[in-house]
Amino acid sequence: MSDGMGPDAEHKYWYNMRTGAVEQGFVSPSYDRVGPFDTREEAAHALEKLRANSAKWAEEDARED
Repeated sequence: MSDGMGPDAEHKYWYNMRTGAVEQGFVSPSYDRVGPFDTREEAAHALEKLRANSAKWAEEDARED
């Protein structure tokens, strides 16, 4: 998986955690945005994906303990 900062990153979609807006390209400072996402739709559901990942990682950590 790439870090999202390749040559196409400026054309991808990002979710702005501060405003809740979907942005294309590097509109906001990096500390306000998560991504990149390939589509506007994926970026719009960023919080759901973050929550799901967080729950999955918490379960994995609990199993390891």
